[in-house]
Amino acid sequence: MNNLTDTYTLNNGVKIPVVGFGTWQSKDGDEAYNAVKAALEAGYRHIDTAAAYGNEESVGKAIKDSGIDRKELFITSKLWNRDHGYESAKKALDTSLAKLGTDYLDLYLIHWPNPVQFRDEWQQRNADSWRAMEEALDAGKVRAIGVSNFRAHHLDELLKTAKVTPAVNQIFLNPSDTEDEVVAYNKEHGILSEAYSPLGTGKIFTIPELKDIAAKYNKSVAQVVLRWSLQHGFLPLPKSVHADRIKQNTEIFDFELSDDDIKKIDGFHGVAGLAQDPDATDF
Repeated sequence: MNNLTDTYTLNNGVKIPVVGFGTWQSKDGDEAYNAVKAALEAGYRHIDTAAAYGNEESVGKAIKDSGIDRKELFITSKLWNRDHGYESAKKALDTSLAKLGTDYLDLYLIHWPNPVQFRDEWQQRNADSWRAMEEALDAGKVRAIGVSNFRAHHLDELLKTAKVTPAVNQIFLNPSDTEDEVVAYNKEHGILSEAYSPLGTGKIFTIPELKDIAAKYNKSVAQVVLRWSLQHGFLPLPKSVHADRIKQNTEIFDFELSDDDIKKIDGFHGVAGLAQDPDATDF
């Protein structure tokens, strides 16, 4: 891996840039627009958003105004909880496409496996949503489909009826929670582990040992943690709304962490929060 546009190959042959730009918590309007614009100017070609983020229109406008050829970009969005089900998922995808101003998505994910309003029928809702997504894949509306926040038992249920194995499972993945069981399941089934909140929503910056490791490599804590993610074979999705940090987060290809430092970073479990239990959320 030498730069932002190097790729992993998904289980259906689609290539995905090894680092993506996250937009969770970037407010719709100028904040999201300027952040995505800065990311594209810094060299990102992989942009991650979701219906639930409420910023698809701003993300789409920044992409359009960048003038970058659509074929050079990799755009992800996600199906929100209230839209689980066959017909609802089809409509939700069309809405996301319209807001983003594109004819197709490179990746579309089920955002959460067990929404509170469908807790008694989550298995069927996921199966029905997935069927709609498989049809969208066949129709060329999406190039790859996947999931987010799924644990092993959610994936087991989905695979009972799925014709297409998820290409990606996007999970809360950083030194504070390496989600070992989920990552092992993903690897066994050829599913790429994408890391949202790879910087632990900022909480990892409070870990003194990480500051020491960063100083050793003459890098920032963020750069060290993103490099750690890549060396584990994850795909990190760093988010920022500051142009200088957006650029800094791209500068992770000119150094390599030692095995000892990787192990040290692996040992920070729980110090900056853990993934939410998707079966106990209230949304």
